[in-house]
Amino acid sequence: MPLATTRRSGLVDQVIGQLRAAVANGEWPVGQRIPPEAELVTTLGVGRNTVREAVRALSHSGLLEVRQGDGTYVRATSEVSGAVRRLCGSELREVLQVRRTLEVEGARLAASARTGEELRTLTDLLDRRDQAQRARRVEDFVRADAEFHLAVVRAGHNTLLTELYRGLTEVVTASVATTAQTDQQRADIQHRGLLEAIAEGDPERAATEAGGFLDELLAQQDLTEG
Repeated sequence: MPLATTRRSGLVDQVIGQLRAAVANGEWPVGQRIPPEAELVTTLGVGRNTVREAVRALSHSGLLEVRQGDGTYVRATSEVSGAVRRLCGSELREVLQVRRTLEVEGARLAASARTGEELRTLTDLLDRRDQAQRARRVEDFVRADAEFHLAVVRAGHNTLLTELYRGLTEVVTASVATTAQTDQQRADIQHRGLLEAIAEGDPERAATEAGGFLDELLAQQDLTEG
């Protein structure tokens, strides 16, 4: 391979990494239009073709979406999430089934591996979730609920499991957000037992608690579809 091609490929990869980081750290939220090409060229100090190749690659992976005549928008927070959106769309049942598999193991690991700081974070997030539930602040409830479950999986200290789960949370959060306003039964599902099991270092109880509330969600989905 010619040296010039190698250098160009490496530069594109660097720009892809910078754009990916801007999405992952929340600088560019999902649904927001990213800066125009000319601004990216100036900010990153690279040529237009390099920016175009990087944007094209991230568009193919599902992270970005190019809308002709309108600009480029953030479609997901990671390539995994983008792939999940393409594969399952709005099929909540399939997402919940996979989510159950990941969350049960995530809770089991968290009960054994969580730190004191992570336990405090989980407690704060669950308090926020429950306060929002009582106040009927739907958006705050959905956000805190999603953050709590991600924090549980992250507390298991398995990077691959965390990234796989992160790819599901956007789809689940979006689906729950559309139903939470009219489905108060879903909001009434509690997570104190899960938090207690993690705090007490009881992996089997934590797994049971995590699986139990997801079984409730799946049962509610059966009623909805029925």
